[in-house]
Amino acid sequence: MEKERLPKQVYEQLALFRYRIRKFIRFSEEAARSKGITPQHHQLMLSIMGFPDRDFATPTELAERLQVTPHSCVELIKRCEELGLVRRFPNPQDGRSTYIGLTESAMKALEELSEIHRDELKRAGLLDFEAADRHS
Repeated sequence: MEKERLPKQVYEQLALFRYRIRKFIRFSEEAARSKGITPQHHQLMLSIMGFPDRDFATPTELAERLQVTPHSCVELIKRCEELGLVRRFPNPQDGRSTYIGLTESAMKALEELSEIHRDELKRAGLLDFEAADRHS
């Protein structure tokens, strides 16, 4: 017995979702470049500030968030550190690891980029930030 094909509507919905994701990613990449940073720098900075319950993270946590190898993440952190975007500081619970946090200049750039991204997501009707805005 032959398996029934998925309805055409499923392919259309998946294709539309993929298109919207790609369109937003392209928007995000262009926005980062307009601020003089690479999309990868932006993603690292956002991963740090977006880490749950704190505004720093370990390189291992960041590698997971970025879905890259730990080695690639360490290299990205190193490049961002050289540009004055991130800083390392000791993990008081584990002397073998370090935390990564943003510098003030990185925080300023991330704030500007996040406002642009929030506005684009609102405009596209993809996310509702009203609840988050009320809590700030």
